[in-house]
Amino acid sequence: MMDSLATLASQNFLSPVILFFVLGLMSGFVKSDLEIPDSISKALAIYLIAAIGYKGGAALSDHSEDGVAGLLLLSAALSFILPFIAFFLLKIITSIDNMNASAVAAHYGSVSLVTFTAATTFLEMSGISYHGYMVAALAIMETPAIMAGLLMAAKFAQSKAFAERLPVLLREVFLNGTVVLLMGSFVIGVLANDTGSDGLQSFFYAPFTGVLCIFMLEMGILVAKRFDRIVNLGFSTIVFGIVMPLINGLIGFGAAHLLNLGPPEAMLLVVLCASVSYIAVPAAMRIALPKAEPSIYLTLSLGVTFPFNIVVGIPLYYWLVTIGL
Repeated sequence: MMDSLATLASQNFLSPVILFFVLGLMSGFVKSDLEIPDSISKALAIYLIAAIGYKGGAALSDHSEDGVAGLLLLSAALSFILPFIAFFLLKIITSIDNMNASAVAAHYGSVSLVTFTAATTFLEMSGISYHGYMVAALAIMETPAIMAGLLMAAKFAQSKAFAERLPVLLREVFLNGTVVLLMGSFVIGVLANDTGSDGLQSFFYAPFTGVLCIFMLEMGILVAKRFDRIVNLGFSTIVFGIVMPLINGLIGFGAAHLLNLGPPEAMLLVVLCASVSYIAVPAAMRIALPKAEPSIYLTLSLGVTFPFNIVVGIPLYYWLVTIGL
């Protein structure tokens, strides 16, 4: 069993997606002037969000699936519950105050589009197909975690100040650009006819992995730039950033078993539960908890949990579902 895990890990590490991430890390560590301009970075992100949403919707339109409603309801419930588990663990093993713990916890119930995309690429490069409806689970898990963070914010923030920020926060939650584009692209993929879909094969399908490689290069550079902040987090906080995705992944595994998902879909649900937001939730927490430290929740999510999931987590989660389902 351990041999198969080692094989999966080595295959994942030697994939172009991971190697470009490592290249970005090395570039940042040696202080190279390599960088991706912000405008190009945003364009790459928009492409990836639109492509993953559209491909998921198109796959769903080709296959009428039973049990999708149950998956979406359970995914939403998991996204709402996981932040409370994260908060509880943070208070046990770290000295982070309630305000910052609330902000951090919200990140660990939401999802990472890039981690999910890397997981789907791992499956595709292994010749393993998966159902497109998992993209709907990705989309629906963005906001409940933010709402959980909102409840924690209401408990620990001053009520008057929080009430004043509430309309802006709700707008940020429900009209977040990532959520709107992902859900919109998914719906377009479901509704588009075959003629329109054929015309997008050369745009949304063929270049996808190459675009992801360049995006992962930038992510490696960003993580390297935050390395000094990672050291400042403290040992117990770093341990949380590694243990929490494992706990969430096991919970996701239990949910996948309950839903009787196949191994590829189960692996993607585990990845969704184990992943951590570093785009949508930070934007919401800046409004809900302006006194919380971005240097804690952003560094922890992007600098610790994200690289752990990308390099170690993805093959580990797939190995888990193959031996457990």
